Amino acid sequence: MAGEATTIEVGDYDVRVSNPDRVYFPELGVTKLDLVEYYLAVGDGIVRALRERPCMLHRFPDGLAGEKVHQKRVPNGAPPWLETVRVTFPRYNRHADELCVTKPADVIWAVQMSTVEFHPWNSRRADTEKPDEWRIDLDPMPDCPFGTVQRVATVVRELLDELGITGYPKTSGGRGMHVYVRIEPSWGFSDVRRAALAFAREVERRAPDDVTTTWWRRDRDPSALFIDYNQNARDHTVASAYSVRGVPTATVSTPVTWDEIQDLDPRDFTIRTVPARFAELGDLHAAIDDHAHSLDALLEWADYDEQSGLTTPEEKSQD
Repeated sequence: MAGEATTIEVGDYDVRVSNPDRVYFPELGVTKLDLVEYYLAVGDGIVRALRERPCMLHRFPDGLAGEKVHQKRVPNGAPPWLETVRVTFPRYNRHADELCVTKPADVIWAVQMSTVEFHPWNSRRADTEKPDEWRIDLDPMPDCPFGTVQRVATVVRELLDELGITGYPKTSGGRGMHVYVRIEPSWGFSDVRRAALAFAREVERRAPDDVTTTWWRRDRDPSALFIDYNQNARDHTVASAYSVRGVPTATVSTPVTWDEIQDLDPRDFTIRTVPARFAELGDLHAAIDDHAHSLDALLEWADYDEQSGLTTPEEKSQD
C-alpha cells in the first residue's frame, strides 16, 4: 500500500506528495516520504549544489525495482512557482526546459515526481554556455581499490594547492570521488574541458602507476583510476552534492574535508547517516561560491601539451 497523499509545507509553498508510503529502496524499507524527509534535512546543501543550474532528474516511478527514467524536460502541469531554464541541443535542433532549483520546494516537487538523483549542469541559467564549475571526477576502473582513489586525491590536493586553487571534495555515492572548483564563467565548455584534461595529465605524470587519462575504456588498465575530464563537456552531468544515489544501499554523494579522505569509507554515507552529519557539520561546501578561480594557467598547460603532440580526444555531446 502506498498510502494516501500528504501535503508537505516547504517554506512558503505546499507540496502535495502522493503515495508517501511507496517503498523506493526495498532492502532498507525507505519510502518516498523518507526520501522527502532526507532532502528537507539537507535542504540548504542540496539547494546550494543545484542553484540556478539546468538539472536532469533520475526518476524511479516504481522505486528501484522498476524502470529508471532520465528526464530533462519538466512535464506539463508543474506548479506555477517552479522555475525552469531552457537549454538547446544544436546538433539535434531541439531544446529542453529543465528544472532550475532556487528553493527547497523545487527539490521536494522533484521527489514527488519520483526523483531520487539530481544531476545538474556545471553552468547556470545566467549563461548556460559558460560553466562556473570545474569538476574533477576520480573514476575507478572495475579492479581499482578505493585506496588508489585516496592516494590520487592527495595528489589532486597538492596540485591544486600549487596552483592556488581551492577544491571542494565529495564522495560520488559510488566507488569514486569528485572535487569541485568554482571558476570564473569566462570560458566555454570546450576550454573548460581542455583545462580539465591538462590537469588530469599532470596528475597522471605524478602518479603514473595509479592514474590513466586514456580515452577509450577498452584501452585502460582495469586496476587504474581514470580522471574523467569529459564530465566537463557540454550536457554531461554527475550526481550533485547531497544527491541520493539510485542503488540498494541508498548511498549519498557527500561533501567531505580533505583530511577525512584517507580514513573514510564511502559506503558509510547514506540516506540514514547523512542528515545527522549535516546537522552537526553543516554544508562543507558552503564557501564554494566565495571565490571564483581562473583557468589561465591550466589553459597554458593545455596549449603546451597540444604543441607537444598530445591530442585532445573528440568531445561527445548528448541529448
